Amino acid sequence: MVYSTSENLIRHVSLRQLQIFEAVVRLGGYTRAAQTLHLTQPTVSMQIKKLSEALGLPLLEQVGRQAHPTAAGRDVYTAAKEILDKMVALGESTSELEGVVKGELRIAVITTAKYFMPHLLGAFVAQYPLVKPRLAVTNRTKALTRLKANEDDLLIMGQVPGEVAVQAYPFIDNELVVVASPDHSLSGARNITLKQLSQERFLSREPESGTRKAVEQLFADHGLKVEPYMELGSIEAIKQGVMAGLGLSVLSRHNLRLELSSNHIVILDVDGFPLIRRWHAVHLQGKKLSLVARTFLDFILNESSEVLSA
Repeated sequence: MVYSTSENLIRHVSLRQLQIFEAVVRLGGYTRAAQTLHLTQPTVSMQIKKLSEALGLPLLEQVGRQAHPTAAGRDVYTAAKEILDKMVALGESTSELEGVVKGELRIAVITTAKYFMPHLLGAFVAQYPLVKPRLAVTNRTKALTRLKANEDDLLIMGQVPGEVAVQAYPFIDNELVVVASPDHSLSGARNITLKQLSQERFLSREPESGTRKAVEQLFADHGLKVEPYMELGSIEAIKQGVMAGLGLSVLSRHNLRLELSSNHIVILDVDGFPLIRRWHAVHLQGKKLSLVARTFLDFILNESSEVLSA
């Protein structure tokens, strides 16, 4: 019997192969895909080879240490992503018909939010134990890439992007405070001016950081400018730098529970601070949220403050 091309693909291409291929392309390599899917690297390589043979085309090429899709591979990646997304949607619609809140919940957060989001997810899963949360922590630039690609149910961030059409839901305050080592010369001082502050050494995140942008805007509004003494790649590095006396910084109060309680860091009394911003749950405009995502969104809108103040 002679099969058409489409029939041949249906007979020889599996959903598992498409899932593996999608992971290799998205993550840029066989090793990371194997780790994410809990498979061995030889298994991943074998399934990619079988998929290429079924299609009769090379799908990946190795450039340095990273695997990149060929022209045909890019088409297959787009199709694989659509098919897998539809399978997820099918599972979600089945859950909705059952009226049970269960299944995967994909949340991405910018780095600053990683300190409180696990507490919210823990409280949510305690109420809905059939939910399987997936939490991705990343910087703002990568978070926006994930948002545009619709990789997550919700993105948690401070500053809502203006370059993408989104629906944003503010749910808790993001209180930005100036912090220092307890033995800093300004520790204990009252009514510190922004001009005084601008003369101090500042530890900052990368230029794309929402917190950094908010602080720079505040100083600019008062005709002042702060040049970072050091740019550090993580909040933990900044906190360590502050405790070591390398300089001051502006951080979210949500990120300082342990350091404040142990008196390793102090909050300075500065005019214009704290800066009050809002945390937002964001998704692409027009996106249809699953039952799990809608339930989680309702949960953080109504119960976040109570959970985080406990």
